[in-house]
Amino acid sequence: MCNSGALPAFVIAEGLLRNLQIVPITRIGQCAGMPDPFLLLIAAAFLFAGFVKGVIGLGLPTVSMGLLAVTMQPSHALAIVIVPAVVTNIWQTFVGPYLRDIMRRLWPLMMGTVIGIWLNAGMLTGPYARYGTIVLGVLLVIYAIIGLNKFSFNVARRDEKWIGGIVGVMTGVVSAATGVQVIPSMPFLQSIGMEKDELVQALGVFFTVATVALAFNLTNAGLLTAATAWPGAVAMAASFTGMFVGQAVRSRLQPETFRRWFLIAMIFLGLYLAGSAVYNIQRA
Repeated sequence: MCNSGALPAFVIAEGLLRNLQIVPITRIGQCAGMPDPFLLLIAAAFLFAGFVKGVIGLGLPTVSMGLLAVTMQPSHALAIVIVPAVVTNIWQTFVGPYLRDIMRRLWPLMMGTVIGIWLNAGMLTGPYARYGTIVLGVLLVIYAIIGLNKFSFNVARRDEKWIGGIVGVMTGVVSAATGVQVIPSMPFLQSIGMEKDELVQALGVFFTVATVALAFNLTNAGLLTAATAWPGAVAMAASFTGMFVGQAVRSRLQPETFRRWFLIAMIFLGLYLAGSAVYNIQRA
């Protein structure tokens, strides 16, 4: 029993302990500045994608979108991909002496691609875009297997422009739905008889035009915002690092070795793109 005006002993003890601090109210030093896992994912994806692009002259949007699609919608992935893709493609455009001849030969392909992207605007954010990604992955695998078996075809110079225009429209339609521009433009570009370094520069020119056209689609859809600026900066730095390493490797490859590894890379790109799309559909 306690007197009527007295406080219980445990209340007094609690009152005395209430103002004590067991640890300071600050962040522990070893926990400060922990890297954002999302930014680490972006850096790793673009480092690898940049390396692939440095070696074979393409693959930055395809590889990076395939990797990022595991954790986000393709339209959101493309919003991060678009700026590094444009900048690295512009860099690739001016590395080489073939720019004037490339523009003269490929303007119908590029114009057709822009028209196709414009005609199919909105498909990337539509309900069927994920199925288009599966189709694209399968086409990449088929194309690479045919190439590894030495099957090839040639387009005569006199037919380049009208065939290029048709191929461009088809590429634009596929690109607007998937965010990548390698089908059917790549078989066409390989069929017109370009040398290794000329082909790599031509890919830079073509992808620059196609990616800028895609950027307009994203802007109209409201997907390019300030929120993508910091992830885009991380992606661009990682892309250039990977590209420099990839270009150093490419300069040491023989033409046949370059061709074989290019096609093997296409198989892996296609399998991963289709596989990640199937995974996302099953998870949805």
